[in-house]
Amino acid sequence: MKWYDWYFDVVKNRYAEFDGRARRKEFWYFVLMNIIIVIGFSFIDGLLGTYSSNTGLGLLSGIYFIAILIPAIAVSVRRLHDSSLSGFWILLSFMPIVGAITLIILYVRDSTSEDNKYGPNPKTISA
Repeated sequence: MKWYDWYFDVVKNRYAEFDGRARRKEFWYFVLMNIIIVIGFSFIDGLLGTYSSNTGLGLLSGIYFIAILIPAIAVSVRRLHDSSLSGFWILLSFMPIVGAITLIILYVRDSTSEDNKYGPNPKTISA
């Protein structure tokens, strides 16, 4: 798979799939592609004058944010499942600094090498 295929797989094939596991590669390529798209939309919003400094979003960025919210949460939950953690750990994102740092550490952790209660190891499936 090419790096951008991981993004399209999450958006098209696993849009609201909260069960199962997601490899680090799937999660981080999805994040990378989101950053690239948001930067592009922000640039276009700035050119069109649709950027609002009050909200920190422009029209296109806001629409994209709403459209990508469910798959972003889903891939985050599946990434936590890959480390044998419940998806409820995503609620740490509501804690300002400590929560974000903790979640980044959890997202960077390696997979549980064996099957867990969330499914088989995705590394062995794709190998």
